[in-house]
Amino acid sequence: MAHAVKELWPDAKLAIGPAIEDGFYYDFDTSTALSAGKKDAFTDEDLVKIDQKMREIIAKNEPFIREEISRAEAIKLFQGIKEDYKVELLNALSDEKVSVYRTGKGFVDLCRGPHINSTGEIKAFKLLSVAGAYWHGIETNPMLQRIYGTCFETKKELEEYLKNIEEAKLRDHRKIGPALGLFDIYHEEAGAGLVFYHPKGAVLRTIIEDYEKREHVKRGYQMVITPHIMNSKLWKTSGHYDYYKENMHIFKVDEAEYVLKPMNCPGHILIYKSRTRSYKDLPIRLFELGTVYRHEKAGVLHGLLRVRGFTQDDAHIFCLPEQLREEIKGVIDFVFDTMKAFGFKEWVIELSTKPKDRIGSDEDWQKATSALEEALKEEGLQYDINIGDGAFYGPKIDIKLKDALKRQWQCATIQCDFALPKRFGLAYVDNEGKEKQPIMLHRVLLGSIERFIGALIEHYNADFPLWLAPVQMTVIPIKDSVVGYGDQVKGILENEGFRVEIDTRNETLDKKIRNAELDKIPYILVVGEREEKSRSVAVRKKGKGNIGMVVLSDFIKQARLLSNSLT
Repeated sequence: MAHAVKELWPDAKLAIGPAIEDGFYYDFDTSTALSAGKKDAFTDEDLVKIDQKMREIIAKNEPFIREEISRAEAIKLFQGIKEDYKVELLNALSDEKVSVYRTGKGFVDLCRGPHINSTGEIKAFKLLSVAGAYWHGIETNPMLQRIYGTCFETKKELEEYLKNIEEAKLRDHRKIGPALGLFDIYHEEAGAGLVFYHPKGAVLRTIIEDYEKREHVKRGYQMVITPHIMNSKLWKTSGHYDYYKENMHIFKVDEAEYVLKPMNCPGHILIYKSRTRSYKDLPIRLFELGTVYRHEKAGVLHGLLRVRGFTQDDAHIFCLPEQLREEIKGVIDFVFDTMKAFGFKEWVIELSTKPKDRIGSDEDWQKATSALEEALKEEGLQYDINIGDGAFYGPKIDIKLKDALKRQWQCATIQCDFALPKRFGLAYVDNEGKEKQPIMLHRVLLGSIERFIGALIEHYNADFPLWLAPVQMTVIPIKDSVVGYGDQVKGILENEGFRVEIDTRNETLDKKIRNAELDKIPYILVVGEREEKSRSVAVRKKGKGNIGMVVLSDFIKQARLLSNSLT
């Protein structure tokens, strides 16, 4: 693609072009290349031209030729062809040797590789979109033009992927959520990245949180609540002040410096430290639905998936060394049970290791990483190694969900931490009366509640199973004379624990049914004089249409079974 762009606009400068999960992108500086055409960004028409040029290059079956040269030679090479961004990348490298690839008449690019042998081996591809992107993601840097694309081995795979893209647009939670009255994000009035849950959204969130509270209690967790603001001294001790400061909201209270909490772990550590702990007390599992705030850049905010204020289903487990592996396995099992309950059946697991910037000793990092890896092996799970992507205080297991369109969503994480217990001086008294240091696990199951709700909306296309639906049933009286019976039905169903609305608007029956279907309500219960006489309801079920008249008591039994099934 970069080759095609350079042939069409020789003055365009190449920035960076990595492979990503679903394809690739490449950033270009077009500030001078497109100025003659009185535009500074690629258009849809330009994508068509680039696509055509790419197909010409593929048809020529031109070989990719790899050269390994010194970094100094590479800098000289790219300075000579005025590729300033490549020179900047090379200056930031410490490698003595780098590789470049050549193809066609004069096209050269910096790349680690490996590559296929020639352009003719490229099969099915598609350029998808154009977006703006700051160089290195920094707003004071030049604005670049980013072209996204994807490619597959076969045309069939590409067509399936493109079909899923269209389906994903229809399922976009940013459109569906506000349309169904679940939530809104009022950028201008309240500020970007802050979520307002409307009544139906608050019901959905409450259902999720109530489920989590019940399940945590069953598994021996204790509920805690910690403050939203805490003194910056705490965050200096934890290391967040040094390693996470750019994402923290810091302010003054009575001349003292405070932080709007970005994490829940320091608060849970203080609760653990509040009294002497015996080895007999461990493991201690503290759970909080803790709301946190992070200073996210405006350019990365995205509906419910990336916000500035969100709630985590956060827990911290303090345990003995000999308990560590079983506690990790217990969390893994808890994650899988929870995901299955919410209708997810596939996932991808990654083990992220020691990053460059970190706290703690190499020995502790090795112990922590080994404990996570051994737990995964004992559970018989496949996983990928994500080198250098651990938290600054410990390695982690990430479990990414796959939704109905096979997209991945980062939700659950399990982090093993030897460092923070040491920095905070955590201890327990062993069976000989000596103080020892516990090990700490940080973990979330759903991750951010906001992100999980976004994933749920898109996974189900908001056609939630009965137990999750904010409104489970709507009662529609055929005429005014049976509104009283409709109210009775609504009252009986509510007393049975169902979430019910009644539609008494002055509209036609067909329009009321259509509105209920658009609102994705699982059951529509139509009532008229015949239903009133027989104490029945005429049932329409989402996805199945008209079921017919059912005695109300029988319908309640059937609905209760479905509502309790978590499917």
